[in-house]
Amino acid sequence: MVKDVKQPLERYMVAYLKKNSYPKKLQEALLYSLEAGGKRLRPMLVFQTVEAFGKEVTEGVLACGAALEMLHTYSLIHDDLPAMDNDDLRRGVPTNHKVFGEALGILAGDGLLTAAFTLLAESNNPPEVKVKLLQLLGEKAGNTGMIAGQTLDILSEGKEISLGELKEIHRLKTGELLSFSFMAGGILAKKNEETLLLLEKIGEKFGLGFQIRDDLLDVLGNTKTLGKNTQQDALLKKATYPGLLGIDGAKEALRETVNEVKNLMAQLDDFSTDYLVAALDKLEKI
Repeated sequence: MVKDVKQPLERYMVAYLKKNSYPKKLQEALLYSLEAGGKRLRPMLVFQTVEAFGKEVTEGVLACGAALEMLHTYSLIHDDLPAMDNDDLRRGVPTNHKVFGEALGILAGDGLLTAAFTLLAESNNPPEVKVKLLQLLGEKAGNTGMIAGQTLDILSEGKEISLGELKEIHRLKTGELLSFSFMAGGILAKKNEETLLLLEKIGEKFGLGFQIRDDLLDVLGNTKTLGKNTQQDALLKKATYPGLLGIDGAKEALRETVNEVKNLMAQLDDFSTDYLVAALDKLEKI
């Protein structure tokens, strides 16, 4: 069961970095952000998708989830840097560069990024599966995916943009890596290309809902509960869903997006939606 995989995932990531990082100070910086906690949403979605297709979470599946979480953690370290969002709190603790300095924070992010691809390449998945996962992760996290979205996000600060432009930013910045979660689960479950394309759409819509919720929590949430500073979007003059649609409009957009994801999942054959529907229901609650 997926709920039993989280602790093995934590142990797997820590053991890998302890074995494959040097010098000690770099290792400390890598583990600091990785062990700070977090929902582990992305790897859990990989595991849930694999199980939804009736397959088991093997060591190869675990390795894919670990690589994805390492890459996601790198993106958070870099997002928090002074040149980016300039944040000093993440997952309830000081951000990496506040503890280790800006230079080591950059290197820790770089280290997690490169370790993610090395781990995935070294996993015991079949060669053809590893090649598909490596290519897809590079695409979704790279210059036409997450990094493209982060770039558009930075370039839009302080500007008035349309709702369509905002959706494009978050399709890339948030949705692409979540698309990888669903698609990787499909690849590991050996599903066909048609199914993978549908999983990609599910991931994009799930990412949009996740981002709308994140925007709402930045306005309505509190630092203690979220583990990060709130009201940051306004300080950075970022366009947000509540800013463009109002609080009620953003909540309605979230509800519509969650329903779209459920409708897309209903189109999948031999796919048990129990875990994912529960995740969606939780996503919708603000």
